[in-house]
Amino acid sequence: MAADSSHRGLGSELLVQKSNLLSLNDDGDQNIILNPSFDDGLNNWSARGCKIALQESTATRNMLPLSGTKYFAVATERTQYWNGIQQEITGRVQRKLAYDVAAAVRIQGSATAADVIVSVYVEGTNGRNQFVRVAKLQASDKDWVQLQGKFLLSVSISKAFVYIEGPPAGVDLLVDNVAVKPAEKSPPPSPPDFSNVVYGVNLLENSDLTDGPGGLSGWLAIGSCKLSVSPGGAPRMLPPMARESLGTRTPLSGRHVLATNRTTTWMGPAQTITDKLQLHVTYQVSAWLRVGWSTTSIAQIVGVSLVVDGKWISGGQVEVSDGRWYEIGGSFRIEKPASRAFISVGGASAGVDLMVAGLQIFPVDRKARFKHLKNLTNKVRKREVVLKIAPSESGDGIPPGSIVHVKQSKNSFPLGTCIERMNLENEDVVAFFVENFNWAVFGNELKWYWTEPQQGVINYADADDLLAFCKQNGIEVRGHCIFWEVENAVQSWVKSLGKDDLNAAVQNRLNSLLTRYKDQFRHYDVDNEMLHGSFYQDRLGKEVHVSMFKTASELDPAATLFVNDYNVEGAADTRASPEAYIRQVLDLQAGGAPVGGVGLQGHVRAPVGPIIAAAVDRLGAALGLPVWFTELDVPAENEYVRAEDLEVVLREAVAHPAVEGVMLWGFWELLMWREKAHLVNADGEVNEAGRRLQMLKEEWLSHARGTVDEQGEFRFRGFLGDYTLEILTPAAKRLSQAFTVEKGDTTLAINITS
Repeated sequence: MAADSSHRGLGSELLVQKSNLLSLNDDGDQNIILNPSFDDGLNNWSARGCKIALQESTATRNMLPLSGTKYFAVATERTQYWNGIQQEITGRVQRKLAYDVAAAVRIQGSATAADVIVSVYVEGTNGRNQFVRVAKLQASDKDWVQLQGKFLLSVSISKAFVYIEGPPAGVDLLVDNVAVKPAEKSPPPSPPDFSNVVYGVNLLENSDLTDGPGGLSGWLAIGSCKLSVSPGGAPRMLPPMARESLGTRTPLSGRHVLATNRTTTWMGPAQTITDKLQLHVTYQVSAWLRVGWSTTSIAQIVGVSLVVDGKWISGGQVEVSDGRWYEIGGSFRIEKPASRAFISVGGASAGVDLMVAGLQIFPVDRKARFKHLKNLTNKVRKREVVLKIAPSESGDGIPPGSIVHVKQSKNSFPLGTCIERMNLENEDVVAFFVENFNWAVFGNELKWYWTEPQQGVINYADADDLLAFCKQNGIEVRGHCIFWEVENAVQSWVKSLGKDDLNAAVQNRLNSLLTRYKDQFRHYDVDNEMLHGSFYQDRLGKEVHVSMFKTASELDPAATLFVNDYNVEGAADTRASPEAYIRQVLDLQAGGAPVGGVGLQGHVRAPVGPIIAAAVDRLGAALGLPVWFTELDVPAENEYVRAEDLEVVLREAVAHPAVEGVMLWGFWELLMWREKAHLVNADGEVNEAGRRLQMLKEEWLSHARGTVDEQGEFRFRGFLGDYTLEILTPAAKRLSQAFTVEKGDTTLAINITS
């Protein structure tokens, strides 16, 4: 595709830049840091708000750096966390080129452990500055540790500095072996080999509980709990989410594992599956769960976990109560070989009996699901169109049999991404964004902590710039977010306010933002992540949420007001189950809040289509509101796996009638929140995930060829959006016309004048 080839050319251009940069180092060293190991004392280094000193490692043998170098630097007499050591790198660092950063760090003084941070600060030639936090690591006073990270600069550079900071005041910061080098390009990955994967087959042995003594062959107890098999009483049908993946299967046995004498939450039944797991394969988890209601009257959180070499990975979570059987679903994958892996069921409180029936762990056949989703998409997203070709006044119009070519140039389904003000400084990022997306959301620039970092100090300049850019390019914009309910996302001056002052600040924020941008943002996320936070509710009462929605609607009636939260689509967080989300929205609406949309953030790993679809089904059926994926990203080490993950979510979204838009949370490596989720590499090369997005966009365009019939009509079924029509008559007369297919339930008739 055109975008792909142009960005591949950009990668070659950056390789030339990198080659030119390396030629600046006469000794062949790629490091742009001067005097990196302090062999030349403190030359080229300076203090940042404190004092720095040179320390000889041989004088304090217990301080010997990792590399055994003779000297290291100490930042001392520090009175602020940002005090540290820095070096100017102007003239040696380039924009649009990725860099690896490494430093040996350690602390000394009143703390035994503290965070150490390496950052880059750039003053732009246009007066715009860029700050990049490159890496953060907890250092100790016992040993040296290696701090590592990567960065990419967008602005044209006037001055640039790298600096190391972070520990609390009074703690000395020790630094050695600092390196900033152009990042080496990783070798291209290979697609995983799934040729030996048997899809839909349970990895667990004896899942029907009929083999071995007591029917427990293959099963083991985690901890000192007791396992037994109960011969009946469990559901015999597959849980619905598994049924969507597996289709019609032999009914379950009706038996279940009973775990008793549980003395801690993690005790329960398990199976070892080390030798059965394959790298990069997505596994779906399915089971029926129940707790012994006679042993508790409190709802219990029960989960299925994959334990890999001591690390616990969630495979699904559900709230279980009242003695009924509950479906649990989830997913996982591994990206590195495991020495030991097992599946475990647990989570209920100590003393609560736990029952497990029909537990299955099976590889998901995504390709088969994709075929099904293509058919659904054609039903949900296309409309019947009839082109009525009227004769001209002169009578020499378009006769039957004329050749018709209909080509769609733009699909109107909202597909957007997060952008930030600094992205506008990088023309390559801008080009990819404009070419591939029709909606935008600002990463930080509309959030309260950005627009008013200190009370009364208002900054809308970045949001204004982004909004103007989007208008110039015909891109619609979501407003994210008016408030953020999670406490660690609230700026310190807001946290310090008493109830009356906080209430006044909330009203000022609403008035300031929504008056300034009235009719500018199509949506607003009113109070972000209310399922996971309660900052404003705890201080102003539950009714504050209703008040936020009402006031926002009064100030900007045209904007659709959304709730927005994470983990709702993944079945691994009971705080954010679809049922919890539904209760929240219904409570808001009962209080008079004009909730107009439901946001699923979509920060997902190893997504499984039927699990996502089940969540959207429940939300759509219960609320009848439009659903948007608002912050989609799919991190995976292998870009081919990442591409398939992206395809899973996009296909599920576009095929579901309740979903009205999808927003990605960034797309460019080192310029987005989540690592290993990018569609474009730092050097500008579109990777497999980016190519998959472009492939789907091409698939979701409709083209049709044929001839005008005897009634002077041409019929086709196509996606909503913009089209061009070309007609060629037998007499070689040509006619061209543009038209748009908009949403509707009936056949769209479009008159074409010849």
